[in-house]
Amino acid sequence: MLKNNPFNRLFFKLLLGFWLCSSLIIALVSLLPLLQQSHDRSPLPPSLERILKNVAEQIQEEPQLLENRNLQRLFPRRNQDEPRNKHEGGPLRLYLTDAEGQVLNTKRISRGFRRFQLMAEEAEQPISHQFRDELIFGPYSFEVNGKAYQLFGRFPDNHPQPWFFFFSDNKLLTAALATLLSGLLCGLLAWYLSKPLRSLRQSANALAKGDLSSRVDVATVNRGDEMGQLAQAFNGMADAVQTMINNQQRLMGDISHELRTPLTRLQLALALGRKKGQQSKELDRIGYEALQLEALISELLTLSRVSLASHENKLMLELAESLSQVLDDAEFEAEQQGKNLQIDIPEALKLPQHPKTLSRAIENLLRNAIYYANSQITISAALVGKYILITVKDDGPGIDPKELEAIFKPFYRPDTARDRQSGGWGLGLAITQAAITLHQGSIVAENLISPTGQRQGLKLNISLPVS
Repeated sequence: MLKNNPFNRLFFKLLLGFWLCSSLIIALVSLLPLLQQSHDRSPLPPSLERILKNVAEQIQEEPQLLENRNLQRLFPRRNQDEPRNKHEGGPLRLYLTDAEGQVLNTKRISRGFRRFQLMAEEAEQPISHQFRDELIFGPYSFEVNGKAYQLFGRFPDNHPQPWFFFFSDNKLLTAALATLLSGLLCGLLAWYLSKPLRSLRQSANALAKGDLSSRVDVATVNRGDEMGQLAQAFNGMADAVQTMINNQQRLMGDISHELRTPLTRLQLALALGRKKGQQSKELDRIGYEALQLEALISELLTLSRVSLASHENKLMLELAESLSQVLDDAEFEAEQQGKNLQIDIPEALKLPQHPKTLSRAIENLLRNAIYYANSQITISAALVGKYILITVKDDGPGIDPKELEAIFKPFYRPDTARDRQSGGWGLGLAITQAAITLHQGSIVAENLISPTGQRQGLKLNISLPVS
């Protein structure tokens, strides 16, 4: 029994799966700028602070440096005795600002420096920030003659960043990869959810083709959601169908067997009457119908035995060997009717089989083909992949396309074979299909069409697995 847990329901699995998938993608994309900001921005290191402090102290000692004609001296000036900072990748550039934030020593101000001023104002403390191609740090605040100044530094530096920051700089590529990743995760989720449906579909198709032993796999049955409930219901239905059909086939066999007892008595009474010299058209008719009834019962018993023979072990035999007697009889019958039977079955073809059952199936096909053919019948076999394809063709009138699938049903006779003399009881092809199904194979009938669009024969294709 399944646990009555609402979170095992398929609805919650779908909801949580797609919600977590989309949330994960959104979180990864949203965290990139925050990660980059925390990586690029940091408090002002002592080494960089010391650089700004040295320059500020020099300005305080030499206030004349603040005059316009001397401000340019602040540009690439750097204390040669100061140890080179690990962040430095080029000449130092200084920016001196007044209390209003106006840069005093140059008019060429980069956009990055303006952004850094805002960052430093928001941080309310000296910081350093690594832009794509420059490192800006500061401010260092100091006073000269009662006026407040701030000093910033800049190194042209292409500082290496973690690989995942590449996505933050390439928005379109990031969006494409996020879409691809989302599709991959959703695809995995869809595969997980559709796997039990595939198992159900395969079992349903096998059951529809006559494999009554087909069931949904245990892994699907043991699921705790609606898929598991559906699998259990399907297996229960398949058990009921198998039991019902087996009982029906067994009943048909039992009835056919029981009918033989009164039939035998009837034939014995007819034989005794004829021995005593009692002869009439009525007795002849009764004798003929008794023979027909005996043949019908024999066919019914054969169909029942074939349908219930799945428990018997198969034998690995050559196809030509197991069909040799059937083919010899068919050649003789065709020759007696003035028709030609062409046989093309390689001796090397082998497959697991029930020899008597398979022989009876092919015998029924050949007898039908010989009866309806005008002059030519062909039977061939070939190995195609993991299957042996057996083909039986004749050049007879063919069958109405609407009846091609119905001819394998028990007691069904096409319009061209309604009279019992030619069409029998409609059990031959039913026995053939039951035998092919017993071998886990398939049989399909199709008309042979001439270039003018007219039917010129019937073709039956049998596919049997070799393992």
